[in-house]
Amino acid sequence: MIKSFLMLGQSNMAGRGFIHEVPPIYNERIQMLRNGRWQMMTEPINYDRPVSGISLVGSFADAWCRQNQEDSIGLIPCAEGGSTLDEWAVDQVLFRHAITEAKFALQNSELTGILWHQGESDSINGNYKVYYEKLLSIIEALRKELNATNIPLIIGGLGDFLGKAGFGKNCTEYNLINQELQKFAFEQDNCYFVTAEGLTSNPDGIHIDAISQRKFGLRYYEAFSNKQHVLNPLKNENELLDLIPSRNHSKSEMIYMKILDLSLGNISYEEFESQLLQINKG
Repeated sequence: MIKSFLMLGQSNMAGRGFIHEVPPIYNERIQMLRNGRWQMMTEPINYDRPVSGISLVGSFADAWCRQNQEDSIGLIPCAEGGSTLDEWAVDQVLFRHAITEAKFALQNSELTGILWHQGESDSINGNYKVYYEKLLSIIEALRKELNATNIPLIIGGLGDFLGKAGFGKNCTEYNLINQELQKFAFEQDNCYFVTAEGLTSNPDGIHIDAISQRKFGLRYYEAFSNKQHVLNPLKNENELLDLIPSRNHSKSEMIYMKILDLSLGNISYEEFESQLLQINKG
């Protein structure tokens, strides 16, 4: 059975971490919904922009697989870079699209969690004053539409690097949005807050960098698995990150990676055949 997770929010949920900065994740038990089909996960998962990259969900899914050996995990990417909370309102395209994708996924998966990260675009002009009520309206409608009353909702905080430089310089009220996000998670049932404390950004000052996205995903999974808030960085984050590249790959995963290398022009067809032969010999 595929246990599916809905990805909602703006660019830091979609992921903008530079792909070359972290070891890749290939795991045949991690699936992503693309073109109406479950496919083995490759990053970027949430391809909302050509600049999409590493998101928190890769390491979240990797951690999930280590603790759940029988099932597969399915990722439903619906995040949209730059989106405001108003654009997620129940009568808007982003909300309707997420409902449609989730219901499509439910044909052959079980919706198991909702992952939310949004707020940078609302960290200005006093938007924090109405953020809680707007978010409540969205989440209540989402749970009703998907019959997901008891499914955990994991909400991540905004990074401390905001409000200082680059594109993030204008996010002057990010701390106030964080307060609303945390209050929401504390007060709503089946909702858990994850801190972004200590995470770092790309040079643009607004997007979480690749290594921090990996750490953030581990924190999201900690909140999901224990059903409790994560208010401090995990003490063993670096050790958990080291487990990602140390995993032994299955034959089908190795073949998949070689097909990618061939398709991207990284190896010749003759090299592909030779390496494929070695894999099949085991």
